[in-house]
Amino acid sequence: MRSFGKTVALGSVGMALAASTLLAACTPKPSSDEVASSQSSESAAMSITAAEAAQHAVSSAMSSFDATGYVGKWTGPEGTSLTITPSGTPAGSEYEVVIQNLDGPRTFKGTLEGDGIHITRDGAPLVIHKGNGAATGMKWLAEKTDCLVVAANEGYCKG
Repeated sequence: MRSFGKTVALGSVGMALAASTLLAACTPKPSSDEVASSQSSESAAMSITAAEAAQHAVSSAMSSFDATGYVGKWTGPEGTSLTITPSGTPAGSEYEVVIQNLDGPRTFKGTLEGDGIHITRDGAPLVIHKGNGAATGMKWLAEKTDCLVVAANEGYCKG
């Protein structure tokens, strides 16, 4: 009885294989022009995708690379933060600076110069520069070592 079950199972597989072979034989073969056109279209689509992927990879690498030590999110007390991201300029000297305080986020254009990132807030020029927690003048950050100072009693730290 068992051998009968195996024969039926193999017979079903054989029938399916024969049916797919017949269908493949009945499908017309594409002309060489159709094949070339299809390959050309696929190649163009792949080239566009590859170019877009390469551009995205370079852009991501540029935004995550930080030779200055300023890029990233810096936290302050009571939910405040400072986020600095490159603006994508070729020279790499311009940054977007977002300061989140208790009133909400504000965005500024920053320019990297020798002494820090320069912004203008409410008509007053400010220089965001590196320091430690004590340099921020804020007791909540006093023990921190990797910080940015924006103004007197205003600073943000990592870690």
